[in-house]
Amino acid sequence: MKTMELVSQHVKSIMEGCKERARDAGLRFEDETLEYIVTNRDLLELSPKMMIPTLYDYWVHDVEVLKEKGRYELYPTNPYETVINTRPAISFYNDNNPDWLNVMIFYHVLGHVDFFQNNLFFRHTAEYDFAGQALADKRLISRLRSEKGHWVDYVIEFARGIDNLVGYHSELAKLNRPAQTGRMKRLDYYFDVFLQSVKKVKVTEYVAEVERYNECQRTYGDSAEQCFFSDAISKYPELEALYEKSLQKKSRPRPDLFEFLMDNSEFLNKDENKWMMSVLHVVRKTSLYFQPQIRTKFMNEGWASYWHEKLFLQDERIKGHEVDFARVHSGVTALPRVGLNPYAIGMRLFYYLEEMADKGRYSMDYKRLLNDHERRNFDKQTGQGQPFIYNVRENLSDFLFVNTFVDQDFVTSNKLFVAGKRLNQSRMVWEYYVKSRKAEDYRQMLLDSLYHPPHIRVSPEKSKDGTLYLVHKFEDKPLVREYIANTMIGIEYLWGGPVQLETSEVAQGGPGGGGGGAQQEIKWRRVLYEVKNRKLTKTPIGGT
Repeated sequence: MKTMELVSQHVKSIMEGCKERARDAGLRFEDETLEYIVTNRDLLELSPKMMIPTLYDYWVHDVEVLKEKGRYELYPTNPYETVINTRPAISFYNDNNPDWLNVMIFYHVLGHVDFFQNNLFFRHTAEYDFAGQALADKRLISRLRSEKGHWVDYVIEFARGIDNLVGYHSELAKLNRPAQTGRMKRLDYYFDVFLQSVKKVKVTEYVAEVERYNECQRTYGDSAEQCFFSDAISKYPELEALYEKSLQKKSRPRPDLFEFLMDNSEFLNKDENKWMMSVLHVVRKTSLYFQPQIRTKFMNEGWASYWHEKLFLQDERIKGHEVDFARVHSGVTALPRVGLNPYAIGMRLFYYLEEMADKGRYSMDYKRLLNDHERRNFDKQTGQGQPFIYNVRENLSDFLFVNTFVDQDFVTSNKLFVAGKRLNQSRMVWEYYVKSRKAEDYRQMLLDSLYHPPHIRVSPEKSKDGTLYLVHKFEDKPLVREYIANTMIGIEYLWGGPVQLETSEVAQGGPGGGGGGAQQEIKWRRVLYEVKNRKLTKTPIGGT
């Protein structure tokens, strides 16, 4: 890829004007940004590297570039922009954009930058410039490749096979929770250990307890915790005893698989193999950097789309280009009849939340109303819509955003539905039809589309005689079988010994439902995969 050029001073002045208007509207971001001119083909080369020009080289990137170039020859496209979460923020643009289009694009980019720099799920990315760090990592990988040859690529491939198992939430916990000395607080034990590990309550019950605690805070103030636990202890009499017992145990960190391998693999800790740990560290650090972007697609794109529409429509530079803007904007934020558009869903949900908060419909007064006419006409004119969505932007991820706010009013007002697919046997064609207009079904469809890596942890108790024992915490989503063998062979190499993985799969004869009868309930069973000397075996171990 040729050397990228900064945008002209004229275009930069347009961006600086957009910054002033965006700040006046309430967006917050650092002063310095970098804008580069690139061609569409340059973007094809950057895409496999997640738009980070300085990311380390890897053969899979080259394959992706060739694939995208072939696709571009058949279906040429014109990306409007792309922006990366670096310090300073870097964005890329086509060199043939007219000024009015750049105004719209710059507002969209500033929405992204505001989201990157204020959402709590990105907090761990704020302390360093990833582009500079990536360049140092790239030079390290290049030097190792010159010394070790293709073995570097093997280690990268094995490490990338498990890069979705990084301890992302553990990293956030170090930053978002103040350090505690001595005892674990009772509230932390209740929510982090008791409900999740001891009682293993459902997500709905867990969320209900969080809401009950928040309600106690609103109602009782300083006495909230005492009131909250008086009810919790009456429901769970064993809580106090288990909490006191937990205080007697020394807290132990729970490393992710990367950290465990680097700390405990005798193979990696041999002097001749310690270079491999540098590679693992680079892959893990890169994965942690991109985790929040994967988990906030609906929010991030919705927030940027909300602001590029809101700010551009107030900008005098739209005059004479209203039709052009409508065409471009609708192409980005249109709701498809089948499938999902994160830009469209996210933007409409932010508008919906703003309207609901402005009308005071997140109050108990509104929630108590049962009369449909009264609910439709409820409007307290609070003026709290903008502060509300700023608060949402700061504190939530896609899961919380969708699970909390996609309700029946939102689905109905936007005419959303879940589409089904069936075969018309008389015409031998596939037909799409409206399967459901219920909020719970549409919400579940959105949740199913979100990034959800498996929860796999190391079991030190079962790791015996040089064998690494992994346990998959089953969440009604089985692992993808086609990836199990290669991934476990890679872990075996890094561990230097046999690897076992306990997981759940559909039992034989479980999912049924032939002949038009009611679909049978899926039955799961625990199985044990083992890789030893690069050979994979599977053994049923019972249970679910």
